[in-house]
Amino acid sequence: MGRVSADPEERVLPSGDTVVSFRLIVPRTAAALRRSKQPIDTFECSVWGAVLRRSARRLTAGAEVEVSGELRRRFSRSSGGPVSWVTVDVDSCKKVATPAVTSTS
Repeated sequence: MGRVSADPEERVLPSGDTVVSFRLIVPRTAAALRRSKQPIDTFECSVWGAVLRRSARRLTAGAEVEVSGELRRRFSRSSGGPVSWVTVDVDSCKKVATPAVTSTS
């Protein structure tokens, strides 16, 4: 579960396949924060199926969502050497209701 960092983007790949991508910001647990100063992790999420792509395109920046899918470790080369990152090939994605903020007077 996490927060969508920006509106999703749809791309058509050279193969002709279409993918919707968005970045998910996930806060670290208190236990993880004792081992690292980094308070969040970010994951690139890729949505491939047509029905799920339509749903994912409706997400907006700041939406709280729960995703499930397969973790993939991707590799590439840059001028600084090899680079790797983790992506999620999304199998399901649903908005999570956020509690309403009420003011007390």
